[in-house]
Amino acid sequence: MSKEDESEMSLVDRLNQETGVIPWSELVRHFARGVVISVSDRLDLIEAAVCLIEDDAATFKQWVDDGKVRRASDDDARDWTVREPEFWCVVSAPWVLVQEKRHATRQTVH
Repeated sequence: MSKEDESEMSLVDRLNQETGVIPWSELVRHFARGVVISVSDRLDLIEAAVCLIEDDAATFKQWVDDGKVRRASDDDARDWTVREPEFWCVVSAPWVLVQEKRHATRQTVH
């Protein structure tokens, strides 16, 4: 992708392209550095990353207060080590935002 194409791409589109699924084993080193942010499934992962990049402190604080985002804890790490889940992940340097990937299939209501 050329530099011109990148500048025309929206932040949301760029972050969507940079999002990936990774196992807990690849997040351990980031957790050890204290930079893993757990994003609730009640919030869009990309929206949370945009909020950090754009330094929207008021919105982010509200999400923290609502329990929608939080720094991953030692209890999380112990749980993830036992279960070895996969995560949707995106980097909003220096933070690594993660959302546990749920394996249940979603059903569409007609």
